[in-house]
Amino acid sequence: MELSYCTNVHPAEDLDGVLAQLDAFAGPVRAAAGLDRLGVGLWLPADLAARLAASPPDRDRLRARLASNGLELRTVNAFPYRAFHADVVKLDVYRPDWTDERRVAHTLDCAAVLADLLPEGGAGSISTLPLAWRAPWTADDDRRASASLAHVARRLRALREETGRTVRLAIEPEPGCVLDTVHDVVAWLAPRTRSGEIDPEFVGVCLDTCHLAVSFADPDAAVREIADAGLRVVKVQASAALHVERPSDAANREAIAAFVEPRYLHQTRELQPDGRVLATDDLGEALDVLPAGGPWRVHFHVPLHLRPRAPLTATTEVLATALAAVRSIPHGDEAHVDVETYTWTVLPDAVDDLVAGIAGEVRWAADLLEPSEVTA
Repeated sequence: MELSYCTNVHPAEDLDGVLAQLDAFAGPVRAAAGLDRLGVGLWLPADLAARLAASPPDRDRLRARLASNGLELRTVNAFPYRAFHADVVKLDVYRPDWTDERRVAHTLDCAAVLADLLPEGGAGSISTLPLAWRAPWTADDDRRASASLAHVARRLRALREETGRTVRLAIEPEPGCVLDTVHDVVAWLAPRTRSGEIDPEFVGVCLDTCHLAVSFADPDAAVREIADAGLRVVKVQASAALHVERPSDAANREAIAAFVEPRYLHQTRELQPDGRVLATDDLGEALDVLPAGGPWRVHFHVPLHLRPRAPLTATTEVLATALAAVRSIPHGDEAHVDVETYTWTVLPDAVDDLVAGIAGEVRWAADLLEPSEVTA
């Protein structure tokens, strides 16, 4: 499984900024993690993706900078369209959605860039949003999104025929969206694969293990459901959520309240004793309205190698179980593993050395993958 770290943690949105961040962060992270080479999961905002798709010289500049830093490009994060580091992002990250031609154009621009920059013999992946935020969403919206994804699948097949390079799209279920859970994305996508509308060779699933944990899903069962539907896990976003075992306890509430912040949405779920899962769209709302009768999971990507301060914990066990499950299914070893902790700048405790922090995560993930690779 190819390992990378996602650059959406960095705010650069133009080519010079991306080149600079490769020098300042990605290359030093690779060295600090003790790796001869490292993948990067590039975040390409829409304007930059369009520029690179249209400009071979600009792609050559990016190719050269990747090589000089010992980096490889196999995956792109095309979920945020632009302005992912605005003062307030929240629901804006889901716009434009898959009913909008801008989303199609952005995705195909990313595919063109990725196909040109892939290592020889490698396949590429692009992660994308789960259609849209859940409301408003109509039957007509659903038909338009389906048609758009079918069109992208056809274009990705044509891209392989033209270039010999395979690029796949990975739909990433997320709490609160039209496709909230793994079950939702399988139920939505699998019937279209059976009818041939959306080609499963080119459109599959991005398994974000923070989102998976927040939903209180069983990782093994979720991965089996994907495989049983004839779908690929194209990409795994290696991430961990916050877990609050006793949210009614004052110390627990004080600890989790420190993670309320204005930039990103932190969907929160509560597991009830009868197995029901209660939902809120943000952590601040959860503190006001959830009954706190069972444990909480919070959509806040926390560094993989660092334990949150007690009494909070992180769901790294969900990540480990999910990765092992993915390796056991058809094409699982081909999935890209992308470390995606984009929240370093909004953690309650300031981070003095971002390179060291990301390198620690990458090393942790590499060590997690190594035993499976040794025994394979």
